[in-house]
Amino acid sequence: MPAPGSSVKSDQRRRVVLDAAVACFARKGYYGTTTSEIAERAGISQPYVYRLFASKEALFAGAVLHVSELLSDALTGAGAGTDEAGPPRQAEGVMRAIRSAYSTLIQDRDVMRFLMQASCAVDEPLVAEAVRTCYARQVELVSELLNHDDAAVRHWFGAGMLENVTLTLGLADVDEPWARTLSGQRSRSDSGNSARQVSP
Repeated sequence: MPAPGSSVKSDQRRRVVLDAAVACFARKGYYGTTTSEIAERAGISQPYVYRLFASKEALFAGAVLHVSELLSDALTGAGAGTDEAGPPRQAEGVMRAIRSAYSTLIQDRDVMRFLMQASCAVDEPLVAEAVRTCYARQVELVSELLNHDDAAVRHWFGAGMLENVTLTLGLADVDEPWARTLSGQRSRSDSGNSARQVSP
């Protein structure tokens, strides 16, 4: 019989390992990261990593599901503060709320990069299954929040993927026409002119 509190400690260690895995895999991807690097970042031994996860592939898949939970929690929390039913104006409010929640989450560059690395590792069966599960959960959740409007759901996911790209490339800091087109940023010279026009 496990000692009192041992399951809590095990869950905490598992969370620490998953957070470390997300950070390491985000930087070097599935194929470039070793479990020893993850163990070192988590502050535990490599054998203990394998007590929690049978293989590196299982660990990566676990990290995908871990990030999926973070996404679900963020979107659910954002949607809870709005009324998803009703006229288009309310639906637009839900869209803005969950877009804002997603934007806030991926400001953690490890989370954002890991999501992109996950798509590059789907040749591994466990990873592919986890990524499909992640997408299935998010589609179901976003669809529910957006009144099962398929077009709105596709728009949300498309906008999110574009945001991943613009953030990864740092396009908010690139003052070039092509970058502004993708990021939606105004030209710095235009912003400066506007500021001068409103100055007393």
